[in-house]
Amino acid sequence: MKIHFCGAADCVTGSCHLITTDTHQILLDCGQFQGGKELEKRNAMEFSFDPKKVDCVIVSHAHIDHSGRLPLLVKRGFSGPIYCTDATADLLSIMLPDCAHIQESDAERESRKALRQGKDPVEPLYTMEDVENTLKLIKPHMYDELFEINDQMKAVFNEAGHILGSAITELWVDDGEGPVKLVYTGDIGMDDRPILRDPKIIKKADYVIMESTYGDRLHEGNKECLEELIQVIVRTIGRGGNVVIPAFAVGRTQELIYELNIYYEEHKEHQAMLDKVNVYIDSPMAISTTEIFRRNAQVFDSQTRERILSGDNPLDFKNLYFSRSAEESKALNQDKNPKILIAASGMCDAGRIRHHLKHNLWNEKSTIVFVGYQAAGSLGRMLLDGVKKVTLFGDKIAVKAEIVRLEGFSGHADQKALLTWAKGLQKKPRQIFLVHGENPAKDVLADLIEKETGYACTAVQGESEYTLGAAPTMNWQEAEADMSAGTEADAITEKLEFIRSQLDSLLETGIAADTPAERRAKINALALQLEKATLNLGMAVSAQENEMDLVYQPEE
Repeated sequence: MKIHFCGAADCVTGSCHLITTDTHQILLDCGQFQGGKELEKRNAMEFSFDPKKVDCVIVSHAHIDHSGRLPLLVKRGFSGPIYCTDATADLLSIMLPDCAHIQESDAERESRKALRQGKDPVEPLYTMEDVENTLKLIKPHMYDELFEINDQMKAVFNEAGHILGSAITELWVDDGEGPVKLVYTGDIGMDDRPILRDPKIIKKADYVIMESTYGDRLHEGNKECLEELIQVIVRTIGRGGNVVIPAFAVGRTQELIYELNIYYEEHKEHQAMLDKVNVYIDSPMAISTTEIFRRNAQVFDSQTRERILSGDNPLDFKNLYFSRSAEESKALNQDKNPKILIAASGMCDAGRIRHHLKHNLWNEKSTIVFVGYQAAGSLGRMLLDGVKKVTLFGDKIAVKAEIVRLEGFSGHADQKALLTWAKGLQKKPRQIFLVHGENPAKDVLADLIEKETGYACTAVQGESEYTLGAAPTMNWQEAEADMSAGTEADAITEKLEFIRSQLDSLLETGIAADTPAERRAKINALALQLEKATLNLGMAVSAQENEMDLVYQPEE
């Protein structure tokens, strides 16, 4: 078996890793390169493998640096299934069309320029048609559900805690001599973060492909970071400026909504000021994403679930407004009242955030707050590095606004959290491969993991291929037990008891008599689905072994 690191091997974007056996090829992620023109040129290059020969793709999560080249893969001949979690499938249904729209718009603009110069028109990386063909291939699976990929491989998705639907993938491969287990972390989140559950610790693995974005840095605590954000808001609003927050449409935007909601409810010291300050989410995709969050509460952490069951919507609060249209977005920059503006993209290389930066960077009363990773070459990184002037829409803009970095809101695990996750491997892996990090971060983390655990750790340096040892370290009985972890009778009973407690909480809250008819209809439809699922669950529990095939199986 071989691993070919085809992307995110010398940077934090373009994730793409090819697993090859004697008879199969599967791809782990197929993301776009982001962070400057030179890096983004790689997106149009030929893949270092034949897309037609790839059996399937496993997608760790929906961020474009992990999924953005899927339509290009399909355009160039891939036709197999694309496996991901159900929440990731929902997100891809809005993120990939948005990406295609950007590709087509950019190509149209560049073509007009080229034609004026007597050059050939520019083709988009892919089109909306390619996206439609891609979405047809998606096969979603639940967390903790064992599924078969082919006659050699089985997989399970585990919570990664990075964004909604993000997964750590356990992959078992029969290489002919015995089972080999490979774990792909995708992007790992931080523990004790709002909305999402903590990343799952994986206890056994032969080989690990692990992210290293913040392998050389520590984050500020989440509570301290929120307090610092509130202080930024108070002083900026106090001097009559706007707080502008570039945020990824998926993940950071929803976390900010949640954090501000809780703060507004529980802290009264700045209430008089905050009550007068509107918060605007200016991103059509962020708005659609927030709706998808609301439809996937099954993957929320226990605290967020309790709030929902008590009747509190954690993704909404007083003074929160959403702007969809371009006209609404433009009006925000005409409004002179101090406000909080949250807009995509998080690295400031595209989207409405660039318009808001044009209207606020020159204003020394305003503050630009960065809450996510800024890749080398991106406008966000340039601003953090202290650039004095930038060009936006052909105009030179002086940078006079206050620039603040709050890494405590990052969706990526910091060095301590990455090390803690690696230490959770109770069985010594043969090799850990570090990807998805700039080289200094990978090198520091590799040295630290080897020093603290004794595990062999390789900082992958650029596109490269490794042959994995074939001698099995576990037998099939051990592998089967590992695959079925979490499905023991006690674990299932505990899960059912948790569901019952949630229903009890919901019944205590009750359904108000004045609930609108449309919402009552939706509640009734969900109750009917629950009734059907409960009856089928009862049949499955009581069925004899030879009757199991008669029990209803949900459609994929």
